Amino acid sequence: MKVLVTGGCGFIGSHFIRTVLAERPDWEIVNLDSLTYAGNLMNTIDIQTKAKYRFVYGSIVDKKIVDELVKDADIVAHFAAETHVDRSIVDVEPFILTNVLGTQRLIDACVKHGKRMHHVSTDEVFGSLGPTDAKFNESTPYSPRNPYSATKAASDHLVRAAIDTHQLQATISNCTNNYGPFLYPEKFLSIAITNLIDGDPIFIHGDGRQIRDWIHAHDHAQGIISIIEKGKSGETYMMGGNSEYSVLDTAKALLNVMGLTENMLEYQKDRPGQDRRYAIDYTKINRDLAWQPSQTFEEGLRDMVLWYRKNEAWWRPIRQSAAYREWFKMQFGRVL
Repeated sequence: MKVLVTGGCGFIGSHFIRTVLAERPDWEIVNLDSLTYAGNLMNTIDIQTKAKYRFVYGSIVDKKIVDELVKDADIVAHFAAETHVDRSIVDVEPFILTNVLGTQRLIDACVKHGKRMHHVSTDEVFGSLGPTDAKFNESTPYSPRNPYSATKAASDHLVRAAIDTHQLQATISNCTNNYGPFLYPEKFLSIAITNLIDGDPIFIHGDGRQIRDWIHAHDHAQGIISIIEKGKSGETYMMGGNSEYSVLDTAKALLNVMGLTENMLEYQKDRPGQDRRYAIDYTKINRDLAWQPSQTFEEGLRDMVLWYRKNEAWWRPIRQSAAYREWFKMQFGRVL
């Protein structure tokens, strides 16, 4: 099977490609990525010479390249997206172009050439849960609360509309917060780990009681493989890590792993559109496709810290870049 992966140089996409090449050696991967700030060729440094792997530089907004690559593929695994909430609040246009228009380009090409598509989405499209609310499931109404999640919700709806209108063969998955090696240092855990290694604090937005459900990117990748192999067209599958922790408890767990104390916590004003809780009920994919997360958060967090300690050559140039330093100052009011 030949799989066109969009955004395969990003965090989750690169984990998917790495997992496929290791566990499905008969699959061929073509990776289309425009190498934006979070799309890093170093994320695929260990697989670039694999015989079943090919990288193509380009954007999913480019009709011509999308049409050519989709025509030659058996299935499209669509990961490419702008993903950071804070960046979407400052400038939403790149999110609209990539997440909405780019997804429609892929849909159009898949419909034209009769190809199957798997669309990777997020739990943030469902908004926020209260402390005692039932977890998100496949029937939860959409209620995005920030520009990022609004554009992802739009892309989900476009895929569903094409399934009904054009008989597109497609599946959708929504998952909770991913973590693991190669996580670009703009997300909470990767910022926190690299900050602590450099002697800087963990920044907590608001009271730190926002709850997140963590899933390791490798478990997520295996879930998508299961959907591609056994999923039913037109269906949505939800993946969670069964690991709900408040941001504050997550920070404290990280401090414990790194042998540090709570004086390394620094509280800041909460950001606009902050959701209080995310959590996913993955009963359906467990029942229908026999998938469930394999790693506990404690195990994954220790491995993640160890990876960042051993791979400073990957993240150090990012933190030292002028663009990252400017972004960091804007976000946290501090100079690296």
